[in-house]
Amino acid sequence: MHVLTKSNLKNLSGPILITGHTGFKGTWLTMLLEVLGVEVVGLSLPPEKESLFTRARRTGRVNEEFVDIRDFKKVEKFVRSVKPSAVFHLAAKPLVIDSYLEPRETFEVNLMGTVNVLDISQKVDSIRAVVCASTDKVYRNLNDGRKFLEMDPLEARDPYSASKVAAEAALNAWHHLPKAHIGQDTNVVSVRAGNVIGGGDLSRNRLIPDLIRSVINQQRTVIRHPNSTRPWQHVIDPLLGYVMLLETILNGTKLRAMNFSTGEASLTVSEVARLASNHWPQIEYMFASELNDFELVESKSLELDSSSAKSTIGWEAFWSQERAIERTISWWRDVINHEVTPEEACLSDIRAALVSSKF
Repeated sequence: MHVLTKSNLKNLSGPILITGHTGFKGTWLTMLLEVLGVEVVGLSLPPEKESLFTRARRTGRVNEEFVDIRDFKKVEKFVRSVKPSAVFHLAAKPLVIDSYLEPRETFEVNLMGTVNVLDISQKVDSIRAVVCASTDKVYRNLNDGRKFLEMDPLEARDPYSASKVAAEAALNAWHHLPKAHIGQDTNVVSVRAGNVIGGGDLSRNRLIPDLIRSVINQQRTVIRHPNSTRPWQHVIDPLLGYVMLLETILNGTKLRAMNFSTGEASLTVSEVARLASNHWPQIEYMFASELNDFELVESKSLELDSSSAKSTIGWEAFWSQERAIERTISWWRDVINHEVTPEEACLSDIRAALVSSKF
């Protein structure tokens, strides 16, 4: 099995750039890399008031620039100034229902933001690899419960998923561009993960954040689609996979895309809600009796096959779905009860994950 040690990425000539470092996954990834001893620089929009980045008091902790990923000139200027060795491109508009309200902006950020990163990375000599975060929702989904493989056809209906399919098309085009004319041969890979959970996420219309708000607001959460399934996983799980993948492609392995998911049958929404409530009885919920138009476009089932990650880079999920739910609820319970700070809670989970994964 491939084992990543702290020294593998510490010896790079330049830092690792994370776009979207103020977001949920970006904050966790920044802290994970710091624990591994890797220098990080960040480029993102300013953090939102209730974000994990703000709660963990992350402003100024790394060299960072607050700029819109769509602003090519400003992004290029910052990237050239910090001379990163590699890029984790996480900047995105990630919410499905919000994409219906802002479809044009969703495409601008998720497609053209990705194009900007690809174009700049091809022209900046220091950058050797780019890992672009995609989603499990890019696959053509017939709701038949099959696990998607990386070579399966891509197709989407909602604006968010469609914008990610468009970004995947851009990545594919970049693989075929004549490098002699546009710049160096930077290795670019798409990573597709399922529903990630973890402490600090309060995004709207996501199951665990909605349940946490039931405690904060002292009111019952209304939950939709109790029988829908998703590949729930703790956020650190795929992020460790992204780091292992980056180390692999920096060593010269050529890859196009990789799935990261649990090795278990996906839990239903109702099962996740029940487990969360078992771990924290203050969580109260009920299931919606009626659905609005937005709900009709959501897939009933999503399953990913991540056997390629296991065989290629030695990655597999280290926490079960139930364990991931328990860690997430414990994070929020301890933080809300002022037993630990958000930063302390994150570092505790990261260290536990590194032990569990034998990282």
